[in-house]
Amino acid sequence: MDCKVEKTENANEVKLEITIEAKKFDETMKKIYFKTAKYFNIPGFRKGKAPMNIVERYYGTEIFYEDTFNEIAQETLEKAVEENKLDVVSRPDIEVTQIGKGQDLIYTAVLQTKPEAKLGKYKGIEIKKIEYNVEEKDIEHELEHMQEHNSRLISIDDRPVEDGDITIIDFEGFVDGKTFEGGKAENYELTIGSKTFIPGFEDQIIGMKIDEEKDINVAFPKEYFSKELAGKDATFKVKLHEIKKKELPKLDDEFAKDVSEFDTLEELKKSIKEKLEEDAKQRQKYETEEAVVKEVTENIEVDVPSGMIETEVENMIKDIETRLSYQGLKLEQYLQMLNKTEDEMKKEYEPQALEAVKTRLMIEAVIKAEKIEANIEEVDEKIKEMAKNYGKENDEEFIQNENVRKYIEEGIKSEKALEFLVKNAKMK
Repeated sequence: MDCKVEKTENANEVKLEITIEAKKFDETMKKIYFKTAKYFNIPGFRKGKAPMNIVERYYGTEIFYEDTFNEIAQETLEKAVEENKLDVVSRPDIEVTQIGKGQDLIYTAVLQTKPEAKLGKYKGIEIKKIEYNVEEKDIEHELEHMQEHNSRLISIDDRPVEDGDITIIDFEGFVDGKTFEGGKAENYELTIGSKTFIPGFEDQIIGMKIDEEKDINVAFPKEYFSKELAGKDATFKVKLHEIKKKELPKLDDEFAKDVSEFDTLEELKKSIKEKLEEDAKQRQKYETEEAVVKEVTENIEVDVPSGMIETEVENMIKDIETRLSYQGLKLEQYLQMLNKTEDEMKKEYEPQALEAVKTRLMIEAVIKAEKIEANIEEVDEKIKEMAKNYGKENDEEFIQNENVRKYIEEGIKSEKALEFLVKNAKMK
């Protein structure tokens, strides 16, 4: 095999011209014949028993060319990429320039290669200091959630409906004197003030008494999802069956004992404060890192090949498919709900994909510039942690797997690069 490499006029793109000796091509063609002989049915021969020269005469010599090329190209292109130490980031654009029995096989492959980002200013960049402080109102807010979660419903029968009550109603809607789909329900639970119904509907429930019937007049919003109902006046016949109200538990030491492992309300408050402070610290760390990365990435110079963006978008779509599968949905169904095609979705994700690729290239450039390394002890520690999470503590094959170790090593170096950037940033 002979391989010539030349750069194209496009950035980060190379053209390989690969020549395979005629002998290799003919030998591979014979292998293809023996693999596929059983499929040929030629008069005068039992199926699969016709000699190769007869098959070629009957179907044409070119009958084996495509399969022969595919088998040779898969092996030789991979070898050429490896020998020339090319970091390929796209599918090859292949063109056959010479093919035939008894001839050298010559083909070209145009490939995009991974670019190297040129760093701009990355040390001493200025960003706005990000701080989140936990206040008393934040603790009170958490306690209110706990109260809500531990509330109980009590029935009300000595007064009419008030804002905030939970009602049980029957309703039937009419537009132009006719019922419509989805406009009827019995024993429907509606929280007054939740704004889950058409504007004005819940307000007119206020003041109703148990067993009272009432006509409620409303207008569907002009932007209503059903075009048949949008902007139209409607009348709902409503009957009220029940009124309920949430009763919140009193915030005291007994409440703390009931909802936590603490004996007093003060201890519970202290625990909530500590958790909120830890959450705030993590949020501050994440947003600071995000701000630093964004600033440094904007300062780099790099031509990102289209192949890298396409791969990133495909990974994003796969991630969406995985998340949808947990909800019992397929991508096709999701796209129908959005009224979009897959190509339209991919197009929308391209800017996000470009930023993700540029960020990775920036981190790699910082690792190289600062000679950041991950030592064996760090890699071993992370692998043990990963193995434990996956239930593979005693799986030596997993622990010693080179691909796993390489993945961990790259992750550690990226973490160190991020820490370096934040440490060297100036907070205004």
